[in-house]
Amino acid sequence: MNVIFFGTSEFGIPALEALKKADAAPVLIISTPDKPKGRKLQLSPSPIKEWAEKNGIETIAPAKLNNPEVSQTLQTKKPDLFVVASYGKVLPKEILDIPRKGTINIHPSLLPQFRGPSPIQTAILEDVETGVTLMLTDEEIDHGPILVSSKLKAQSSKPTYKDLEKELAELGARMLIETLPKWMVDEIIPQEQDHTHATFTKKISKEDGRINWQEPAEIIERKIRAFNPWPGTYAFWRRPQTNADETRTYAEKKQQKNLRVIITKATILKESVSHNTHPPGTVIKIKNGELAVAASDALLVIETLKPEGKNEMSGKDFLKGNSVTQFS
Repeated sequence: MNVIFFGTSEFGIPALEALKKADAAPVLIISTPDKPKGRKLQLSPSPIKEWAEKNGIETIAPAKLNNPEVSQTLQTKKPDLFVVASYGKVLPKEILDIPRKGTINIHPSLLPQFRGPSPIQTAILEDVETGVTLMLTDEEIDHGPILVSSKLKAQSSKPTYKDLEKELAELGARMLIETLPKWMVDEIIPQEQDHTHATFTKKISKEDGRINWQEPAEIIERKIRAFNPWPGTYAFWRRPQTNADETRTYAEKKQQKNLRVIITKATILKESVSHNTHPPGTVIKIKNGELAVAASDALLVIETLKPEGKNEMSGKDFLKGNSVTQFS
């Protein structure tokens, strides 16, 4: 069985490992072009491309798929099947027509729920159960018929994006290995999705991570988990003005008073629910010197955070070095 694999993020690695273990390692892996990362913005390969290189599997990373050279490369491999897992690009019809057994997409939601680019984040934001669907890819986004779907049985109670991505990726890998032998001998009849019940997710932007302290604490806490590690859920802190500030330049004052802080972990202080009297964004030092911030209805205990340009630290340690009274 000749498999060509399309993927970019870490989500696809368990499926690659499972294919390799089943003696069905891809004959070719398609990923996306290297992107600048880190402070120095050095070009870095995707996690899937790194995996391919470590395992000695040929890989290409075309900027566009509607290129005759790409189609020719795929055709020379005489693929039986394409497998797609978090690739990030729509496959054009001329590509989809190449494999004789079609293209299977490992999608991390229970389709037709949560089609589109952010199903994992959306499941966390909406606090709902989720799972994985193996579907045949067509020219529309997450629209094709379903081969099999499975609910995640042991979902973490308060998962971060990385937690849930890992659980769903491992489930998808198991489903793929169980499904492929049946699909290759025509033992599975694809089932059309109920398109009337389709819901769609949006592409997450950096601006989505900005905290609005006017929102309920539960909504903010979910965003902190859903947007970790990217784009990060962030706010700006303002320190009290002192006499020493009079000697600072305007730029120095602005930089000092608007430090971007990424909140990486927080919990709701149960005792404060429905009893919060502080204006949203107010910083409160609670028991044991911990840092809490008022949302619209309760206090959020900030367990860990990352000030811009610095390493992650506890909220308690942050308070030791900063006289913070307000987050905005």
